[in-house]
Amino acid sequence: MHPSKRPLGRISLVDRCSATLYSGMVPGVLGGLYSEKEASIDLRHLAAKAGVEFIQAEIQTLDWKHKTLHFNQQRSLNYQLLSLNIGCTSPTPEQFSKRMRCVPIKPLGPALKLIQEESSAINPNNPTPFSVVGSGLAAIEVCLNLRKRWPDRSIQLVLRKNGRNRHFIKALRRAAIQLISLDQLADEGPLLLCTGSVAPTFLKASGLICDPSGRVCTEPSLQVLGHHDLFASGDCAVINKKPRPPSGVWAVRAAPVLARNLEATSKGSSLQAWKPQRRALQLVGDSSTKGQPTAWALWGDLCLGPNPLIWHWKHKLDKRFIAMFEAQSAMGSVDEQDMACRGCAAKLPAATLRQGLKGAGLAPLGTDPNDAVLISDNMLQSVDGFPALVSDPWLNGYLTTLHASSDLWASGAEVDTAQALITLPAIDPGLQKDLLTETLAGIQAALQQQHARLVGGHTLESRDSPPRPVSLGIQVNLIVNGQRPEQQTAWGKGGLQEGDVLLLSREIGTGVLFAAAMAGRADARDLDQALACMQTSQHVLLQTLLDEEAKRPNSIHACTDITGFGLLGHLGEMLDASEPGLQLCLNVDAIPAFKGALPLLKSGIHSSLAPSNREAWTRLDPHADTPASIELTSQHMSLQDQSSWQAMRELLVDPQTCGPLALACSKDLAQELCRLGPWVHIGTVRRKANS
Repeated sequence: MHPSKRPLGRISLVDRCSATLYSGMVPGVLGGLYSEKEASIDLRHLAAKAGVEFIQAEIQTLDWKHKTLHFNQQRSLNYQLLSLNIGCTSPTPEQFSKRMRCVPIKPLGPALKLIQEESSAINPNNPTPFSVVGSGLAAIEVCLNLRKRWPDRSIQLVLRKNGRNRHFIKALRRAAIQLISLDQLADEGPLLLCTGSVAPTFLKASGLICDPSGRVCTEPSLQVLGHHDLFASGDCAVINKKPRPPSGVWAVRAAPVLARNLEATSKGSSLQAWKPQRRALQLVGDSSTKGQPTAWALWGDLCLGPNPLIWHWKHKLDKRFIAMFEAQSAMGSVDEQDMACRGCAAKLPAATLRQGLKGAGLAPLGTDPNDAVLISDNMLQSVDGFPALVSDPWLNGYLTTLHASSDLWASGAEVDTAQALITLPAIDPGLQKDLLTETLAGIQAALQQQHARLVGGHTLESRDSPPRPVSLGIQVNLIVNGQRPEQQTAWGKGGLQEGDVLLLSREIGTGVLFAAAMAGRADARDLDQALACMQTSQHVLLQTLLDEEAKRPNSIHACTDITGFGLLGHLGEMLDASEPGLQLCLNVDAIPAFKGALPLLKSGIHSSLAPSNREAWTRLDPHADTPASIELTSQHMSLQDQSSWQAMRELLVDPQTCGPLALACSKDLAQELCRLGPWVHIGTVRRKANS
């Protein structure tokens, strides 16, 4: 459905990952015919282009009486209309429940991780057999494709009695797949379970009518039995009077009818019945053969193949299916705006800020070396906020709170209280209430883990046209207050001393990753990894710093958080606030970057704030007899590798949201912090040669 034709109101897509693997290509991924990226659908970008919220969360329970989904992290989502399209999982039989390195094929993530771990083992031709349990087509196809990955490794297929498929026995034996019974299975070694499928357990636990495998029973309209506001399709559901096996073929065929009926329900129109075909064509690929892969075509009891032409047919269909989503992802939303970045990348350029303060007669505020302001003997205060970084209101509130809190952490203070200023889009009051509730829940979740509380605030309604999704029209700002320990001097940006060691607490590169995500060029897995790191509160580092400094008084000389002006900009602020004549020497080999950040920077992608941040590059260049204030060194990059050096320079000015803490401390404290983790030694402070 084109975004211009979608129903009005708030639409949310919920999934545990921001990318999903197309199951038809998974065996080819196992065999090395396709990369994971080639077989992936980027849900986050697809949702963004459709003007739909993307919420990355794991569903724990469904409360259909109160129309609420409960996720992990004590968060929830209210709905008016819900479509359950959540696939299935592979059961773990009791005899395997306590076995080590035993993983079901679904969900696919842990299964792929197991296979990748086995592939990266010291001995790739591991003599320990890799065993697969199952008698269906999935188990057979997995084994045949694993042979391509491991030409010489022992692979076993554990078949149930009477479970052998005569069409594939010859191919399995030709591929040297050992066919064994359950009693022949060794007690040790990796084990992959392809033992059928069951629906997620929370469906049956919610009280919905389900079949013996836990699949939700529906009407032909795909409405859940007894629930006009619930729909279900795919592997997690079954039409009550026309059951079909859990297969992607039927799920794809049901999708147009499901979309039509969801739209009809939202408009009060009549529903359409889905009439599934009795049989479905199944294509089974085999990449184990030397040379050209082959495949079988199955239609009921009829089997054709193996034949290379059938594999070409399957390959063409699979690639066309993925290409359809790529085309949808490239589709522009009717409300698509300029690619201005969000999060902390939306802050004013440093030069504009300085000029504005100077014009108002407040120039000293622009050179204040402190991240937080001392407002009483031991009370510190700071303020921060930005336009919504993500379309998930809860996550946006959570991330904004962590980001705002980092100014206090960098000053050596714990957060005690906070006040929030929340601006909401001008939409239906009921939707506003939901957005506000979820945003406040995210703020509270971030504060509660710090043993802090929200004590008040203010709300506003925007006068701008609501974007799509409307959750991107939320803006959160927070005032945070915190206490520093008595007798402890608040850390500031100034105070660098000759001989100090520079430490960084986490990776950088969020600015370019989110800029690339807006353009549909970020790897969804890289973005998931960065978001997982950003959601880890760094308040846990504060107590360690205080404890270690107590053992070594006055060993922490300066600290700051790396945010919108990038690592180079904020290190420059530390230099400006310290005694003259100091120089920072950065080992670029040690600067941690999020996966995917440097390749994206090398390809020319950057945050919209990065160009103005590049003024900090002047600190890298010597002038006349004056050495550079910040020197870059590397043992791995040659001077001739201009593209890598340029990408590193871009990384240094990349704006960060929920970025790392940067610490300058004594050598002995640095050694201890690096041992304890997660701190990384990125450079030193020394005196300029001519000082």
